[in-house]
Amino acid sequence: MRTIWVINGPNLNLLGLREPGVYGSQSLASIEEGLLEKAEALGVSVTFYQSNHEGDIIDRIHAALGHADGIVLNPGALTHYSYAVRDAISSVKIPTVEVHLSNIHARETFRHTSVIAPEAVGQIAGFGAVSYELGMMALLRHLESQGQ
Repeated sequence: MRTIWVINGPNLNLLGLREPGVYGSQSLASIEEGLLEKAEALGVSVTFYQSNHEGDIIDRIHAALGHADGIVLNPGALTHYSYAVRDAISSVKIPTVEVHLSNIHARETFRHTSVIAPEAVGQIAGFGAVSYELGMMALLRHLESQGQ
């Protein structure tokens, strides 16, 4: 059974309350519940984690080594400046798909750049909660294509 870790960064614990016009009205727990159902139907184990602290996210990425086949990562605002998160992904060499609820490329200019994307196998943005599903599916296809 494949194991996917879903890691969420700062402020994603406030989904459903925080700017619903941008991020949607679903809570993080609701998004996780839907993703868990999809994963179970596919015979995939999925584990969820969220932190507002950069170091905790880095520790979680490190902890995935030897335990996760892939990571779906929504780094939140860390996307745009956290070279430490980027380096953690690069160090563990676990295939990672970066996801965002909103289309970061259609928002403020500072959001257009991801320092994470060059280390990810791909990026999905702008599809709301479905971004997580698409990210998981893309990650699973990537793992299959790599014979993992």
